[in-house]
Amino acid sequence: MTTRILPAAGDPEAARSLTTLLSQLPDAEPAPPVPDSTTLLDTLARLAGESVGELPEVVVVHERIGPVPALDLIRETVLRFPAVGVVLVSADAGPQLFQAAMDAGARGLVALPLNYEELSARVQGAAQWAAGVRRHLGAGPEAPGGPGGTVVSVTGAKGGVGTTVTAVQLALAARASGRSTALVDMDLQSGDIASYLDVQFRRSVVDLAQINDISPRVLQDAVCDHATGLGLLLAPADGERGEEVTDRAARQIVSSLRTRYEVVVIDCGTQMNGANAAAVEMSDTALMVTTPDVVAVRAAKRLVRLWDRLQIRKAEETLTLVNRHTRATEIQPPLVERITGTRVARTAVPAGFKELQPAVDAGRLQDLDDRSSVKQALWALAAELGLAGDPAGGGGRPGRGARGRAVEKYGDRGALSLRRRRSGPKGGRGIWGGRGGDSGQVAVEFLGMVPLLAVVLILCWQCALLGYTYSLAGHAADQGARTATAAQSAGACETAAVEDLPGAWRGGASVSCVRAGGLWKADVGLKVPVLFPGAVAFPVTVNGSAGAAEEGRP
Repeated sequence: MTTRILPAAGDPEAARSLTTLLSQLPDAEPAPPVPDSTTLLDTLARLAGESVGELPEVVVVHERIGPVPALDLIRETVLRFPAVGVVLVSADAGPQLFQAAMDAGARGLVALPLNYEELSARVQGAAQWAAGVRRHLGAGPEAPGGPGGTVVSVTGAKGGVGTTVTAVQLALAARASGRSTALVDMDLQSGDIASYLDVQFRRSVVDLAQINDISPRVLQDAVCDHATGLGLLLAPADGERGEEVTDRAARQIVSSLRTRYEVVVIDCGTQMNGANAAAVEMSDTALMVTTPDVVAVRAAKRLVRLWDRLQIRKAEETLTLVNRHTRATEIQPPLVERITGTRVARTAVPAGFKELQPAVDAGRLQDLDDRSSVKQALWALAAELGLAGDPAGGGGRPGRGARGRAVEKYGDRGALSLRRRRSGPKGGRGIWGGRGGDSGQVAVEFLGMVPLLAVVLILCWQCALLGYTYSLAGHAADQGARTATAAQSAGACETAAVEDLPGAWRGGASVSCVRAGGLWKADVGLKVPVLFPGAVAFPVTVNGSAGAAEEGRP
């Protein structure tokens, strides 16, 4: 039987060496190596979504893997894909690491430098174990092929954009559709889910941080059962204790929750730390909430770049929700999509401060009126994310046809660009610039400066017309005075003065020629046109004067 092997190594040289040796094993079929933990988990999840049989029998994890440490990655892989045997490759093959690897769920440990016999033995052992597990799973009525429940992380681009309200309503919508739902407050220092749902609690997420093996009983003791049917895992009352929740603890907590609940909604707040970064990375859907203003959109772009630099999430894998949207706002969802490089949800949430205020002040967000446009939009978003059924069918959701009305009213303005999945370059490089610049935000600012620039250009053009009129008046007066000295005639002076004038200035010109004291003096007055010569003129006259001595006189 052919053994399919998926190697995972962050160092290219180590990956090449590992793949070369794996290809020499009997009946082995190594796949191209994956460079990081995110790619490994995404690849396994995609294969598991097709069927358990599509998963590789063995995953070989090199110690130089990132950004998740190797042992944490093994633990996550085993929890999500129990039908895969995992082998760790490390330079330290001591008893302590061996025990830690076994505790994490690895089926073998291979020391560096690689040895053919040792690697072959460990891979074969892991493959046999995986085959036994799959036979056992295949004998049951249903063979689980996915990673468990659906995890949705909700993160705010900045404070005050409506992150917690969004997370709470998504969880309520999922629970109303009949799915078992957990709502987690991962805003560890300033979480407000307890205040929004009027909950008094003793235990929090911190109580699970120091537990290495979270059993269903331990998880049940930490989760608060709410009257709505939600399971609440809340942030600590003392914000400084949030530091006790590490990224490793967060991964273990999220993995445990997804095995028990069909839907897990995580409020990650706006401040990024190791714990909520791990939650965003593990989530099936990463939802970023922003408002349609320049400051919030800039913050959203910064957050997307941060996730990309830390290899937490790619821009094209992030879904953006535009909250407090109105028809009159200058920044529309398609513009947010171009600036951030993310996908924008079809549903946009309208501004509804008056609707929300009574429920928020009472600390009972679950009692928000079903007729509220904010609730209808957020429950339509839940249906868009697959957390709830189509609200058109009723079943405790806010009104018949709510999703269709909300999408029609708030989301169709960007339908052409939002219905497709973005296929742009990696890292969120979109029409509005890549990682190297801020061309998107510069363009937004430029739109506001266009009227001012237009006024400046008009004033510059008018000043040019004024100067040109002065030049014409002086030239005309000089021409008239010189002609008068030769012709000894005021009429010839007046004719010569206007002869070379452009038609737009000739019609309103006034010429005066006089002889005095042996000189011919010419005065020419011209009207200054407004913007377009020949159309309208200012009531101000520009005068030019010149004099010339009579010919034949000293």
